[in-house]
Amino acid sequence: MSVSEAVAARKSVRAFTSQQVDPADLRRLLVDAAQAASGGNVQPWRLWVLTGEVLETFRAKVRGLREEFPMGQEPEYDVYPPDLWEPYRSRRFKNGQDLYAAIGIPREDKAGRRAQFGNNFDFFGAPAAVLVGIDRRMGPPQWSDVGMYLQNVMLLAVERGLATCPQETWTSWHKVVYETLDIPEDVMLFCGLAIGYEDLEHPINTWRSDRADPSEWIDDATLRAQ
Repeated sequence: MSVSEAVAARKSVRAFTSQQVDPADLRRLLVDAAQAASGGNVQPWRLWVLTGEVLETFRAKVRGLREEFPMGQEPEYDVYPPDLWEPYRSRRFKNGQDLYAAIGIPREDKAGRRAQFGNNFDFFGAPAAVLVGIDRRMGPPQWSDVGMYLQNVMLLAVERGLATCPQETWTSWHKVVYETLDIPEDVMLFCGLAIGYEDLEHPINTWRSDRADPSEWIDDATLRAQ
């Protein structure tokens, strides 16, 4: 598989099979992804891998709190800026509408939407999950390094027949994560990553988010002029 094919095939998978991921293969994937670019080679990513009984215990703990906190608890950081502006607001709104429409949940079905959103906190049934952290003293450039590392993970996963879903929404459960796992106080939870084998029969995995027209985000006037 070429890099171009992996980029085209990558998507956020929201339904996984029960097939287990070989721990050695998963570790190799995570290690190989560390070839990501990193300013000053600081390599700021920190990982906690959950599988087997550890993952099930963690899931059960979160599940026990979801009736009281169906949308999660208070997030540690804003996933989106408050009062998101255009064109980003419309893109985000359309993305949500299209996703729920793909699985037959109309806008007025608040309970159905809440239930589907809650699947985030079960890692969409994935047999493995990675919690990704970063030293609290790091700044935006290092956060971008973590993003580049995660992109490597997701593309290598595609190459190796695996599927993923990055989940910044796990910041809403940061207190539970810190209470459950041995994470140092100087590390902030950035996101979760569900990883496993795609459920090809589930309709939610047939949906792909669209992309804005390049004219909205690239100024290629100088290219045309040459």
